[in-house]
Amino acid sequence: MEVRGDFLVIGSGIAGLRAALTLAEAGDVVILTKADPEESNTGYAQGGIAAALGADDSPSLHAQDTIKAGDGLCDPDAVDVLVREGPDYVRELLAWGAQFDREPNGTPALAREAAHSVRRVLHARDATGREIGRLLWSKVSAIPRIRVLQDASATELLAADGRCVGARYVSSGRDTGTVTVARTLMATGGAGQVFRETTNPSIATGDGIAMAAHAGVRVADLEFVQFHPTVMSVPGKPRFLLSEALRGEGARLINAASECFMPRYEPAGDLASRDLVSRAIVREMERTHAPVYLSLGHMDRDFVLQRFPTIARACANAGLDLASDRIPVSPAAHYVMGGVETDLDGRTSLDGLFAAGEAACTGVHGANRLASNSLLEGLVFGARAAAAMIEPLRCAKLRMQNVVTWTCDAGPLSGTSLPSTDDVRALMWSSCGLLREARRLEAAITRLEGWQALVQAAFESRIANHEFRRVRSITTVSLLIARAALRREESRGGHFRSDFPNRDDIKWQKHVSDVLVCA
Repeated sequence: MEVRGDFLVIGSGIAGLRAALTLAEAGDVVILTKADPEESNTGYAQGGIAAALGADDSPSLHAQDTIKAGDGLCDPDAVDVLVREGPDYVRELLAWGAQFDREPNGTPALAREAAHSVRRVLHARDATGREIGRLLWSKVSAIPRIRVLQDASATELLAADGRCVGARYVSSGRDTGTVTVARTLMATGGAGQVFRETTNPSIATGDGIAMAAHAGVRVADLEFVQFHPTVMSVPGKPRFLLSEALRGEGARLINAASECFMPRYEPAGDLASRDLVSRAIVREMERTHAPVYLSLGHMDRDFVLQRFPTIARACANAGLDLASDRIPVSPAAHYVMGGVETDLDGRTSLDGLFAAGEAACTGVHGANRLASNSLLEGLVFGARAAAAMIEPLRCAKLRMQNVVTWTCDAGPLSGTSLPSTDDVRALMWSSCGLLREARRLEAAITRLEGWQALVQAAFESRIANHEFRRVRSITTVSLLIARAALRREESRGGHFRSDFPNRDDIKWQKHVSDVLVCA
């Protein structure tokens, strides 16, 4: 089926939906979404959305916390846009009827999370992303100029005369189609499914990053993957994110002897940044040869169950009581700081293609994202990208000066069988996860290059197959991440090299962009 419009939005999370609302004021909008809207990473966001709304807060203080968490690599201009414009966009959600938790006087209740210096996180119990998604979908659904194609997976960007003019897609019934438009927004979310252990839903396979890379669009900072420290780890049960808001309200990390161990590793203790807490948990498990737990037993039971009902239900399904039991936890892949490189208005290196949200890399998060800045980023930069899409096209003002071009052609095909998603995810978890070193990265890259060649050779004949599309995206993004991780010979933020354990500002206080050329 051929579909035409003025604007195409690929993805249905917070960035894509907020953009669609602005775009509909200027033309006909098509949204491609490959699954149920609640399955986006937005819907899985528990903790909240950060904004400087409190009396003791300010955009400058929010910027300081963001830059500190970003470990020396945040783009100051991007951070300024986020923290300065963020409060107005959050107030917009409140005006539209967002059902955030309130104080008795009616003002939004503000929580504190790790690495925030004050309480600034608005929340809807422990299902904030779901509430924002509900609100935005209700507004999108009421606009006739927005057409939503559900169960439609974008597979390839369309370009003509050096300009993006839409995308190809496959429907759930394996029918193929095209959407032809003047402007396209990539808002496909994250890539946590690249790793065996992740907090992300099954649809978070990095499709947007992979499609952009195969179209020769610049991607950046993909070595920086955030591993969330507290993910429920019960044998035989699904992994489940235990929000940072738990520790913000007083939950403690303890070892098997019920000792609070975080002060041994970090001055900020349980409220250190995610990368530091994740590595501390791994070190404590190695030291004690035993699990690590999250404990809320010292907190008021009624408060715990009322504040965190979603998490309490997940724990109950695993046979645990959130308010009284020790909950076993370990890190899992959570968020990709890198992505499709953009300027501050979402423009990419391909005219007509814009990107926003987790699929994009503005430099706002640096090497490590501050908790609850992700929903804010999607809101702010989704709206900014939409405003720029309405304007006449102009070249992106990309600020990353270090660009590496490489080919995805691995020569003769190594083997005859395509990898499974489990093969790729297990390899990435063992070789490119929380702790990395050259030997394992080099071996992983060699294997990924062979798989990538097989996947590329099978593209046209297999693209209608759902599992093949997952393998293609995951393999492509895995190779991009592994190459970037091998190249960066230092440790910073979410990227830790055991063979280069120190931060090196002389050589590596810089961003690196990659351009993929497929033969």
